[in-house]
Amino acid sequence: MVDGYDYDAVVIGSGFGGSVTACRLAQAGYRVLVLERGHRWGPREGYRNEGSRAGDQPDADVIAYPRTSRDAWLWDHEHPERSRGWLDFRDFPHMRVIQGAGVGGGSLIYANVSIDANPESFVAGWPEEITFESLAPYYARVGEMLELGRVPERQMSERVKLMREAAQARGWGDRFHAVDVAVRFDPDLTYDSSQRPDPATSRRKPNRHGAWQGSCAHLANCDIGCDVGAKNTLDKNYLFVAEQEGAHIRPLHLVRSVEVSGAGYRVHFDRIVEDRFQPGHVTGRLVIVAAGSLGSTELLLRCRDQYRTLPRLSRALGRGWSSNGDFLTPALHLFGRPRLYPGRGITIAGSINFLDGGPGDPAGALARPRFLIEDGGFPYQVAGALLRHLAMNRGHDVRLRHQVLHLALKIAFGIYDLLRGLIEGRALRFLRRLFDYVDPVNRLMPWFAQGQDAADGTLSLRHGELHLDWPYERSQPVIDAIYETHRALAHSTGGWVLPPVTWTWFRSLITPHPLGGCNMGGDGASGVVDHKGGVFEYPGLYVVDGAIVPEALGLNPSKTIAALAERIAEHIIADHPLGDR
Repeated sequence: MVDGYDYDAVVIGSGFGGSVTACRLAQAGYRVLVLERGHRWGPREGYRNEGSRAGDQPDADVIAYPRTSRDAWLWDHEHPERSRGWLDFRDFPHMRVIQGAGVGGGSLIYANVSIDANPESFVAGWPEEITFESLAPYYARVGEMLELGRVPERQMSERVKLMREAAQARGWGDRFHAVDVAVRFDPDLTYDSSQRPDPATSRRKPNRHGAWQGSCAHLANCDIGCDVGAKNTLDKNYLFVAEQEGAHIRPLHLVRSVEVSGAGYRVHFDRIVEDRFQPGHVTGRLVIVAAGSLGSTELLLRCRDQYRTLPRLSRALGRGWSSNGDFLTPALHLFGRPRLYPGRGITIAGSINFLDGGPGDPAGALARPRFLIEDGGFPYQVAGALLRHLAMNRGHDVRLRHQVLHLALKIAFGIYDLLRGLIEGRALRFLRRLFDYVDPVNRLMPWFAQGQDAADGTLSLRHGELHLDWPYERSQPVIDAIYETHRALAHSTGGWVLPPVTWTWFRSLITPHPLGGCNMGGDGASGVVDHKGGVFEYPGLYVVDGAIVPEALGLNPSKTIAALAERIAEHIIADHPLGDR
């Protein structure tokens, strides 16, 4: 106990905000505790993969990545003591949000992409202290910690080749770029996506922090747990270093409330033990809330409106929420080109950048929608589930045409999942080549994108549950522009677009990149936290995650969240030195 407090800093959540903060504070000598609601995950139950060359460091907290229908796939927000899986799906009118649940937070399920925000993204809506130039050194620091790189040319997927060809066909070749990804590659490997990936091609080495990792074998499991440890998830860098420096990480600790305790705070949690809750609490001189856009906002809303432990929180809490303009358009490319194999290779490797205002007349660039096109991929194990979810209606429209559509897709992709499961088994393995040849999914191009939407959603508590009011009207121009660009790219390469009926019929979207809710601002009237991440009216309480991003970025936000966390951690150390204990 330090001056009456159990820890110098209690960090709630272990994603890109929490892990960075925990690491830097631990390195500075602070006693740090990280409370994470989910499991610690790995390829083998009971063993830390990054802890030794053989991946056999014992750790009873580790459970194996989900792979079959019997595994822990979903996190049940209402009853996590019963179901605490890999993915947390939250349903709201017109919007569904996907979140990771585990040690490493969003890095467990994100698509590896780690890129700087567009400089113009900081022109409006941010505190004046936050500019692209001020974040530049922190972007560089994140890049070093995550050991970013690009897919070697000899390992590029057919999807990326298609994207480059489509950009050139439309006259947008100069907008195509390979993206930086947090993945380790063997530069000597030559891989073509027509080959079935082989985990034996992976080579294990320690990374710059001493954690053991393999090299990419193009298994396409980036979003459901990399079997060979090639993905640079936060448990292999920031959190790994934090633990080496003495930080404690406690999985399965679901934080319920935060209250003032003297000059610090008391954090109340439920520990999940054998399918039941075990209440507890811990005190900290500092508290860093880093549970993600939904998690951090919900926690603070409950502290203000339900438990009234933090009654002076800003009235801006919950406002300015953004889906970051995520949109997916599937297209079938049936003839005249190699199969695309979206279930092989890393999830995203290329982009076509329209963050300067999109295709069209340059004179009107400032007024035009801004977005980033990317290729997409997904594990074959979740192909059916993914496509079924794309057809689900998260609006209020439950007319017959939707019910019929969803039932048809449920049956079709249920049959697909069954067939793929049988083919992957030993008994019918001799049919794999034939199945690969006729499988229509292998000719599917998931055209993906993110855009700068209106960021005008509002999170609130309604009947004791988190509610999102997302008025889609002001975001419609950027979503429509993305769809039309997807169509143009697909058609230029002989593709047939599958109509995104969830958007065109029901104005319903799905996002893995929620932003906002605890926005940065100049004061408590315009924001919840200041440019240092400090909560207005509550010294020593911080929010450090995607919840503080006040505007849509229109591209993968993880690197910006981590850069902001690097900057905030620096300010925390300067403003709350250990000598003040």
